[in-house]
Amino acid sequence: MKSISIYKHKSLAVTLQSFFQIHHKTHPTFSQSHSPNTVLDEFTASCYRKDLSSAIKALNFMQENHIWADSVTYSELVKCCLARGAIREAKLVQKHVFSNGYEPKTFLVNIFINMYVKFNMLDDARKLFDEMPERNVVSWTTMIAGFANAVLEDEAMRFLVLMVRDGVSPNTFTYSSVLKACSGLFSLRQIHCGISKAGLDSHVFVRSALIDNYSKWGELQNALVVFDEKDTRDLIVWNSVIGAFAQNSDGDEALSLFKRMKRCGLMADQATLTSVLRACTGLSLLELGRQVHVHVLKYDRDLILSNALLDMYCKCGSMEDARFEFSRMVDKDVISWSTMIIGLAQNGFSHDALETFQIMKRSGTKPNYITLLGVLFACSHAGLVDKGRLYFQSMEKFYGIKPGREHYGCMVDLLGRAGNLDEAVDLIHSMGSDPDVVTWRTLLGACKIHDNRDLAAYAAKRVLDLEPDDAGTYVLLSNVYAKTRRWEDADQVRKTMKRTNIKKEPGCSWIEVNKQIHAFMLRDNSHPEIDEIIRQLNHYAQRLKEAGYVPNTDCVLHDVEGEQMEDPLLHHSEKLAIVYGLMALTKGKTIRIKKNLRICEDCHQFAKLLANMENRYIVIRDPIRYHHFQGGVCSCGDYW
Repeated sequence: MKSISIYKHKSLAVTLQSFFQIHHKTHPTFSQSHSPNTVLDEFTASCYRKDLSSAIKALNFMQENHIWADSVTYSELVKCCLARGAIREAKLVQKHVFSNGYEPKTFLVNIFINMYVKFNMLDDARKLFDEMPERNVVSWTTMIAGFANAVLEDEAMRFLVLMVRDGVSPNTFTYSSVLKACSGLFSLRQIHCGISKAGLDSHVFVRSALIDNYSKWGELQNALVVFDEKDTRDLIVWNSVIGAFAQNSDGDEALSLFKRMKRCGLMADQATLTSVLRACTGLSLLELGRQVHVHVLKYDRDLILSNALLDMYCKCGSMEDARFEFSRMVDKDVISWSTMIIGLAQNGFSHDALETFQIMKRSGTKPNYITLLGVLFACSHAGLVDKGRLYFQSMEKFYGIKPGREHYGCMVDLLGRAGNLDEAVDLIHSMGSDPDVVTWRTLLGACKIHDNRDLAAYAAKRVLDLEPDDAGTYVLLSNVYAKTRRWEDADQVRKTMKRTNIKKEPGCSWIEVNKQIHAFMLRDNSHPEIDEIIRQLNHYAQRLKEAGYVPNTDCVLHDVEGEQMEDPLLHHSEKLAIVYGLMALTKGKTIRIKKNLRICEDCHQFAKLLANMENRYIVIRDPIRYHHFQGGVCSCGDYW
């Protein structure tokens, strides 16, 4: 039989489909008529109406009788196979198209390569690509995108080089794809040069990808240079650069860029607001976060934004807002539940966190790795040893989650705080992987609490083996020795620090007043109101002493993560920030402070008593947790 190849346009599809529907009433099966044109019409109509079963039946008859359709029709059938995950049928289509000496157009071969890439069958895609007599930019770009998405960076980069050698110029899609495969800064810079030479650096998606990649490698200034090189009013590029700084903990620059964007007259979308909320979270800017919340209301049902908003309130220590936002969320995923559980635990509401976990399970949402981390954290910071053991032991059995280093770290913290140091050491040695520096540092902290100098020395050595310049470990070990009156050992540790030029990070506290951040450090008199702050601090200290406050002088000697040992106890940075808050914020306004180092025992006691005396609500966020002071008590229950 003579081969027939009829090239039809999509506009003919409706006519063919109508013809097929009429024809089918009188001819139930195409095999009875054996008319090539009829079978071809039936095949075309089936492809366009996504009737995979009928199309494959017609295809089998066409294969037997050497009949081919046009490339566009085959492409429609391939789309149908992709949508249904029909790999077997897709391979039948390819076998038919390449049979009996038929030579499909490059356009159609590219469709098949893309099909195999989407099915994650890169070997089949590569084989088809290698057999192509002629390749165009789409052929190369499809393969590069496939390698990039499969995280085969070397292959993607190699294909880019081969593409250029083959005389095919990469386009914006090529570069956007290959940028995903950059395995290092050197490769990124090379690709950037190629993009600039090709004059494609003004394209929205290419610029966005460049910014994202420089951000990924921590090159924020290069990301900013890419952004500033050309004026843009495209929201995609703005979102990339704002997100780059927000994700790399440079909230100040992210917010500055957000202000620039608004001055340009651009409206923020979900991606913009998510990044801005992240920046507010990192800087603990609750008031600004509340202003952003107003813009979020127009996307009320956006789950990603709702989760970002919830995280912001939790990490700014505003649990009243967090609880309200969580209660009004129509949809909650595992991220929503986990965020709330961790937020409650970090803010000292451990029992509420565990109750939320029970409600989560009843809702049918399956806990994940992070959820169980929050649960163990809640147990750790409430001293719930038996519950913590139970949850830890049941992780894999009931939830299919194998404990990771972070879970072991929480258990070491739980056992160590409770004084079960031997059990904590046994647990560390039972870990499936080598303990990291955080685990050993956690054990060291527990040794300090319980004055176990021998185990402290062992844990400190482990920390310093992993991080030889960790100043906090030297200070903590020195304080353990000093607290147990081993003065020579304490002095030796200090001398080692001095000899190796290891310096401890100074304590610093921040407070937001009228949308401005005020920072306080010991011996830093740069604040314009420092004289009045110190005068008021001395005044409050005297009043507290009259009410029974006795400064904990051990904190001067053993200040693990506060200011240097020789610093005056009264002028610790959080005390300065608290007093400034009392001076600058209106009566009844919550005083919210962020500190870079862990709060010391004396400052903790000072905050409790002052909050009660002044009838103020004080929240202090340190790297470990949040302390909510009110009415002479702290949310941590003095167990932190």
